[in-house]
Amino acid sequence: MSLKTRILGLAAGLIIVTSVTSWLAYRELSEDIIERWGQQVAEIQVRYDSARLLQSLEREIGLAKQMAQSSALINWAQAPEDQALKSDAIRQMESFRSNFRDNSYFVALRKNGHYYYNNAANEFAGDQFRYVLDPDKPDDAWFFQLIEEGRDFHLNVNPDVELGVTKLWIDVLMRGPDNQIVGMVGTGLNLDDFLQDIVDIGQDGITTLFVDYNGAIQLYRDQNFIDFASIIKPEGQKNTVDLLFDEPEDKQQILGMLQLLKKKGDQVGDVESGFVTVDGNKHLAGVAFLPAIGWFEITLLDLNTLLPKSYLWPLVGVFLVSLLVALVLFHLIIQSRILKPIVTLEHAVEKVRDGSFELPRLDKPDNEIGRLADHFEKMSHGLRHSTRELENKVAQRTDDLNRLARIDPLTGLKNRRGLDEVLDEEIQRAKRQGTGFGIIWLDIDHFKTVNDQLGHQAGDQILCRVALWLKAGVRPYDHPGRWGGDEFVVLLSPCDQQTLEQIAGRIRQLVEQESGKTGHNVTVSVGGYLCSAEDNSNTILRQADRALYQAKNQGRNRVCIATAQNGLVTAGS
Repeated sequence: MSLKTRILGLAAGLIIVTSVTSWLAYRELSEDIIERWGQQVAEIQVRYDSARLLQSLEREIGLAKQMAQSSALINWAQAPEDQALKSDAIRQMESFRSNFRDNSYFVALRKNGHYYYNNAANEFAGDQFRYVLDPDKPDDAWFFQLIEEGRDFHLNVNPDVELGVTKLWIDVLMRGPDNQIVGMVGTGLNLDDFLQDIVDIGQDGITTLFVDYNGAIQLYRDQNFIDFASIIKPEGQKNTVDLLFDEPEDKQQILGMLQLLKKKGDQVGDVESGFVTVDGNKHLAGVAFLPAIGWFEITLLDLNTLLPKSYLWPLVGVFLVSLLVALVLFHLIIQSRILKPIVTLEHAVEKVRDGSFELPRLDKPDNEIGRLADHFEKMSHGLRHSTRELENKVAQRTDDLNRLARIDPLTGLKNRRGLDEVLDEEIQRAKRQGTGFGIIWLDIDHFKTVNDQLGHQAGDQILCRVALWLKAGVRPYDHPGRWGGDEFVVLLSPCDQQTLEQIAGRIRQLVEQESGKTGHNVTVSVGGYLCSAEDNSNTILRQADRALYQAKNQGRNRVCIATAQNGLVTAGS
């Protein structure tokens, strides 16, 4: 055998051995790269899908809770036979309907079981009462179950047989002044539209679903798997998430991730991940808990679809060619074109995982790794923009909700909550500075008679006019507000006894004079109190109310000022 043959044979043997070894190494390396990349993408995708769901629901939940706190609805729920309260409540319900995304609402009263509903087409205008809830009827069991559990807020996917609709329902309990449950209000989101917008995003290789606290499927692109009316079903009869998996170990793993997140409590942002098999394909499952709604978000990534191993096959050709040229050159090429970009990409992924979008400079060789780095960089920029935009929207909506919670919707003045906050601030300021401030408490004389004779609409107009005259009669830096019903409160700061009497008298006179021009004479009884640094809120309100009561006893349409020595001064009439 010639030397040439031996050398060629040895070279061929080395190439074959090296190629086989390299192929085995390539398989292990590519799987590790894909799995590590998949874990990072799974966490990002889970957080992104969770943010999209919460963004769609938080406004609706906030409006439903605001509706449950409506005094008109609460008063009616306690006396549903009162037609005047009913009319006022229905107007309130209809005003909320136009604000909900689905332009629909429901109100269920505990006292008589009456269920009221109207939809986006205003189909039931004037006939919002739809049916009576029956505790012995399985389709109505959700209502009585939620009341029995006393959960103030609940989400459920349920078909309403009576109405012929299937929606994602937002249920909020309505409580009376004694914290007793008097009913339930809420809205619904069209299930098909919601699934299309949030769940079925149309991207191959990504499956998103949402399950409740017990693992029952609530949102999934295949509605056959959704567990409708989960709240009334006993355990063991629900469509739980483990139905999506064939292997017992996969079912145990996904349920174990849910239990682990439950133990962590309300920690926002924690994501558990693991590999499972779905329809014979290996998937990476990412799970996160959403404490705001009590659900879990599950994302299944088909790594073979998102990043097929075939994307990396050209690297094998590069490796073999480099091997024929020189093993040293091969090492340098691999180091510069594969390992280094992967390391920098991994560091970038870790930064994004930790919440930082200040990425290091990514090496982008002209191959799949480089394109992957470029895609990741663009994805990170897009995610950073979306995150900031979402944070801005959340902050803006929070500010809007805080403002709405402190403003009376009828008059535009501060409501009782807003007045309470201003009063607390003035009390603290008075204690710090050792000064006082004034409070005026007034109500409209014989306002019930106005409502009875002219109707509630005219009464509302009078309330709005009084609010305008009240703002015209005080200083720009004073704080007028509607305490409730026909009662108004004004905080005067700075203030002394003379200023208190002058402003109180001016308000009374202004209402009397201006109302005469409208054709409906209106007068107000005014009580005032000059607060000191030692007074607390109970003392201040009691003194102002005592002065108002005295003004009424003296014939109404007058001003009485209470003093700290329990005396009363009639300032004008």
